[in-house]
Amino acid sequence: MAGLACARQLAAAGPRPLVLDKGRGVGGRMATRRVEIAGHACGFDHGAQYFTIRDPEFRAALSPVADAIAPWDEGGSEPRFVGRPGMSGLQKAMAEGIDLRQGIEVLALGREGSAWRLETGGGPILARHLVMTMPAPQAARLLGRDHPLTARLDSVRIAPCLALMAAFPAEAPRPFPHRSSETEPLSWIAQDSSKPGRHAGLTCWVAQAGPDWSAANLEESPDSLARLMLPLLAKAIGADPERALHASAHRWRYARVTAPLGEPYLGDDDSTLWLGGDWCLGARVEAAWQSGTALAQALMRHLHAG
Repeated sequence: MAGLACARQLAAAGPRPLVLDKGRGVGGRMATRRVEIAGHACGFDHGAQYFTIRDPEFRAALSPVADAIAPWDEGGSEPRFVGRPGMSGLQKAMAEGIDLRQGIEVLALGREGSAWRLETGGGPILARHLVMTMPAPQAARLLGRDHPLTARLDSVRIAPCLALMAAFPAEAPRPFPHRSSETEPLSWIAQDSSKPGRHAGLTCWVAQAGPDWSAANLEESPDSLARLMLPLLAKAIGADPERALHASAHRWRYARVTAPLGEPYLGDDDSTLWLGGDWCLGARVEAAWQSGTALAQALMRHLHAG
């Protein structure tokens, strides 16, 4: 969200940004996993579960992509929204018209004259200005301990999250649209089938473990995690784990921002390097958008001043 928010702002103002994403699908942690299960095409929102809209500017920015979002009417204290047909649907809509290249991981950074040199598996890329919106620990590794901005990232804390995606027959129990707990190993359980625009042929669930359980089991294999988490989910929803038609797990090593930076972005002294993301302001989709937007505005001020 931060990277695409920044890119859309820049593109609207004139520059033509190039966006690199090491993932195969658009969205980062606003992710949807597509799986064919017993003849049904199912999607699991295994990252961010929903988002809220509190900032009027965020609401206005979503207007052009309104067809890609929908309210999730599940009785929350404030309106919650989801992407459709999955959470990544919003990101796909935001990426339209942007030069986005996926499956490209930046392996190393360096300077080449006045430009940044990005080493990738597909060869080097040169850029006069570089915006990095990956999680803070990943940005720190690329920059190296000697870079002045790296020390600024040391205060940021991001907890891991292990996610289970499970599907049961349509008649399986559906006791709630979602449940959260601060004491159970599974801190969040959501019935993906209850979200608007989702496939209703099966009962699909996403369960996310709390930070302590996630940290303790972080290095388990995905298959092992699925075996460990499925009985916990089945007990919580009153289902027979043997009736599960699908169970898979995903490891989010950097998922929940627990100690944000407290500033919308960071920039280096010569205004050629900029860092941002939800880790700047808080663990919310809207915070990622605010950071990305602030990044674009700061970069445009620098370009106009120069």
